[in-house]
This record gives sequence, structure tokens and C-alpha cells, in this order.
Amino acid sequence: MTAMTFEWMGQNIPFRAGESVAAALDAAGIRSFGHDTLGQETRYFCGIGACQCCIMRIDGTVREACITPAKVGMRVEPMENRHG
Repeated sequence: MTAMTFEWMGQNIPFRAGESVAAALDAAGIRSFGHDTLGQETRYFCGIGACQCCIMRIDGTVREACITPAKVGMRVEPMENRHG
């Protein structure tokens, strides 16, 4: 069986079927998802898409990682210097 992974900053992140991008990153020990315009880290917080703390660029589109299902081969990048 082939491992299910997506790419985060050049690193392959494993995930389970049905897991969100944010949950997979958290399980891999990645706690910082980028920085806002004040230089503060953005992190996985609410898990339901309400706080928008986990906004990232996923396959070129700005999305909330906590409500985006992880998919094999997707490319996930932090959103730097975003308004928080």
C-alpha cells in the first residue's frame, strides 16, 4: 500500500483517509502555519473554519486548512504576512 502524503515546504506529510490538512500537519508536529502582518505565528486553533487562523495556500488557492480534506499529492504552503 502506498503511503498517503501531501507536500508541505518540500516535506512529505502523511495523513489518514478523511483527515484535514491542519490535523495532518499537527500530527506531524508542525504547529506554525505561517505569520500575520504583525509577525505573530498563525496556528491550528478552532478546527471548524470559524477563526481563519489556519489559512494557507493549498494547490494555489487560499483555503482554511482545518476544513480542507488532505489529498494525495496536494501542495500546501504557509501564508506569510497575511492580515490576521
